[in-house]
Amino acid sequence: MSKQVQARRLEGIEKNPWVEFVQLASENEAVNLGQGFPDFPPPEFSTEAFKQAVSGDFMLNQYTRGFVILIEPYFDCYKPMTKMAGGCPVFVPLHPPPAHDGQLMSSGDWQLDPAELASKFTPRTKAIVINSPNNPLGKVYSRAELELIADLCKKHDVLCFSDEVYQWLVYDEEKHISIAILPGMWERTLTIGSAGKTFSVTGWKVGWVLGPDHLLKHLRTVHQNCVYHCPTQAQEAVSSSFERELRFFGQPDSYFVQLQKDVQKMRDHMVNSLLTVGMRPIIPQGTYFLMADISTFKKMMPHLPGSEGEAYDSRFVKWMIKNKGLVAIPVSVFCGSEHKKHFDHYIRFCFMKNDSTFEAMDDKLQQWKKELEP
Repeated sequence: MSKQVQARRLEGIEKNPWVEFVQLASENEAVNLGQGFPDFPPPEFSTEAFKQAVSGDFMLNQYTRGFVILIEPYFDCYKPMTKMAGGCPVFVPLHPPPAHDGQLMSSGDWQLDPAELASKFTPRTKAIVINSPNNPLGKVYSRAELELIADLCKKHDVLCFSDEVYQWLVYDEEKHISIAILPGMWERTLTIGSAGKTFSVTGWKVGWVLGPDHLLKHLRTVHQNCVYHCPTQAQEAVSSSFERELRFFGQPDSYFVQLQKDVQKMRDHMVNSLLTVGMRPIIPQGTYFLMADISTFKKMMPHLPGSEGEAYDSRFVKWMIKNKGLVAIPVSVFCGSEHKKHFDHYIRFCFMKNDSTFEAMDDKLQQWKKELEP
């Protein structure tokens, strides 16, 4: 055909890093520490609720181009979603602190520059997307940081999309705060949650949005005329799981309490394991991801093979999959093109894995450690 079929706003977003690195992992029989899914069963009460929803009530099977600010590093789908909606993404990075000799960095050490953030708000700014706890960094925004963002939203009459899918996974006594509870923010905020992250059932693909009706009515219109599908039985199972959690909320038997403790142990295990080969993990305050600094390897082997213009972290991950049998995701895929060079010495790991996966990881890291010894 001579006419252009694809809309121009979709140009440049057809490349999918997940397809590329998962395919490479499968070809090399590598330990997959890159993708964000638990490789152990979800809680029994959730699967039982799903079974009941499927086999119980049969009626559940019936019908029932402004600027958008993205904070780097951001979950990679935010950029194409913004473009699909006809928006123009504007990027502002979180900045790491100066390196501390011998001391591991925390995700909380990464900060927004208030003046830089303020400069991104213009009369054409329609919305800002925030993600706390943040994927891939694991940062949990403090009240002061959220108040900075909220004040700018109110000053410039900007909407806030708050992605809080990891709200139950925070560590070391950190507290998750929803920006919607701050003064003047409920009426301009849409808060996003996920059953996949809440109950470790990423394949159910059930989520929700909280917000005022004058905003939600537009989402309902899009869903009805674009997505349309509702996974009714899975929604019923999620509802039942929440009802169960409400009975145990804050108590030792709460799944949220147990999950946080268990996943924090997984985090600490991976941090200690990665240190053995010279990576420098950034200790995440939340999520089940961590970023690791690979600057040491960038100095040791700066000229890894790769395509022209390919970021170093992407070339390193491909090398690691093929030569060390370990999978991660390059952090540069979570950044706009202007700032990729500032993030090309970090890679992202997922630590919400079972014991056998950790054993396989440790075996490969121990072998790697031996190869590094003089």
